[in-house]
Amino acid sequence: MGCSKSQLLLALLLSLAWLAPTWGQGEEVRGVVEEEEAISDELLEEEDVLVLHQHNFARALHEHRLLLVAFYAPWCGHCQALAPEFARAAGILKNDSAGLRLAKVDGTEEMALNAEFGITGYPMLKLFRNGNRTHPTDFTGQRDAEGIVRWMHRKAGPSAELLQDEASAQEFITSQDVVVVGFFKDLQSEAAKGFYDVASDAADIHFGISNKTELFQQYGVTPDTVCLFKKFDEKRADFPLDAVLGLDKEALSRFVVVHSLELVMEFNSQNSAKIFGAKILNHLLLFINKTLEPHLEILSSFRATASPFRGQVLFVLIDVNGEGAQVLQYFGLKSHEVPTIRFINIETNKKYRMATDVFTTPSVGAFLQDVLDGKVKPHLMSEELPEDWDKQPVKVLVGKNFEQVAFDETKNVFVKFYAPWCTHCKEMAPVWEELAEKYKDHENIVIAKLDATANEIENLTIRGYPTLHYFPAGPDRKIIEYKSARDLETFSQFLENGGMLPVEDTQPT
Repeated sequence: MGCSKSQLLLALLLSLAWLAPTWGQGEEVRGVVEEEEAISDELLEEEDVLVLHQHNFARALHEHRLLLVAFYAPWCGHCQALAPEFARAAGILKNDSAGLRLAKVDGTEEMALNAEFGITGYPMLKLFRNGNRTHPTDFTGQRDAEGIVRWMHRKAGPSAELLQDEASAQEFITSQDVVVVGFFKDLQSEAAKGFYDVASDAADIHFGISNKTELFQQYGVTPDTVCLFKKFDEKRADFPLDAVLGLDKEALSRFVVVHSLELVMEFNSQNSAKIFGAKILNHLLLFINKTLEPHLEILSSFRATASPFRGQVLFVLIDVNGEGAQVLQYFGLKSHEVPTIRFINIETNKKYRMATDVFTTPSVGAFLQDVLDGKVKPHLMSEELPEDWDKQPVKVLVGKNFEQVAFDETKNVFVKFYAPWCTHCKEMAPVWEELAEKYKDHENIVIAKLDATANEIENLTIRGYPTLHYFPAGPDRKIIEYKSARDLETFSQFLENGGMLPVEDTQPT
């Protein structure tokens, strides 16, 4: 196991972490499970959450119209973080007359249920409806108590409010910062049904629907059209349906997500989930100090650039005088270096720096288009090279000396890519020191380490910590990722066999 690089990004960007270690403990006596416990279908609760296993699962489905089940592992940190929110939501829903309940399954104990429902990670939340266990729905809401309750209510009732006249429509449209209204000539059409489906999944946005001619005229639409009304930016965005193809639910869902966001999203604890939930991989970040008037003038130019790139690039404001200060380190920046602009693709983690300090709308737009067109090389972070980088058995690599050391044709170089905060990296450090001590007198073997949170290497993306790569001697620039046991003996076998292990030794611990 290792620390995921996304953990650093999400931690630094305040993204949300998503059951208590006591969830779902089985009891075993003298190696044999008590027979009456094993066959009982009694439904027990912990903090208003039903505790399910393979023997009571069917009963729970039968007794509850909508049942949201959390599959978890007691050791999972995300599960432990979710637990109190899940329990709070369960308490709210327990007394709901609509028959909505929450339940949990210890996936480490109930392997048969895991296999049946395709559980591949924890926590995984699935909704079962009307006793049907063959087609559960994946949970798509916010993972806090309010978000869970809101999502369940949306699934239980009509997902869109019926608008009958101008007064009700106006009241509905002005009631929230963002609402979506579907105008359909026939409310029983396939397109209207698709609209209800999209609304059911988008629990955090209010949806309305109407077939009234006077409302089509009032809002200047012709059947069939979906309109998103908002109290910011351009105030309204329309999604006209194709007369032949009808409603594309995936396209409408994407439209709602993209247009419900502000053109420029300020990064803070309230917006972080929206920023990452939008699933827009390209982010353009403006770092400023909002207390400084000249910086606010730059923000105006930045905002003016955003509209043509909506849906393709997410424009994000980082206020280094506020919560955004935490993001500086991730980009290798200091507060005195702002204002500045960075582009990042959050899938590849490639970052790009705007070379000029002239942040006009034309210059920002030109930079962004050049990045999208592949005309700009990624900006690679590097620490300064320590004077004593090669004085200890474990050699210290940074971006500036990596190429020279790792691809030295006369050396076999074994590199640990780590994060200073990573527990797994810290646990492995003594063994790495032992390995370096063991081979310090071998002229053709180099044991090294690189802080991958502060140094980036071209064409080498580190997605987890620690990651171990072996760079064998020779002109081929080969890279071999080490994925086996992390102990001195196995490391030694790997090195002495030229970056290979016998088949029986290649299973990771």
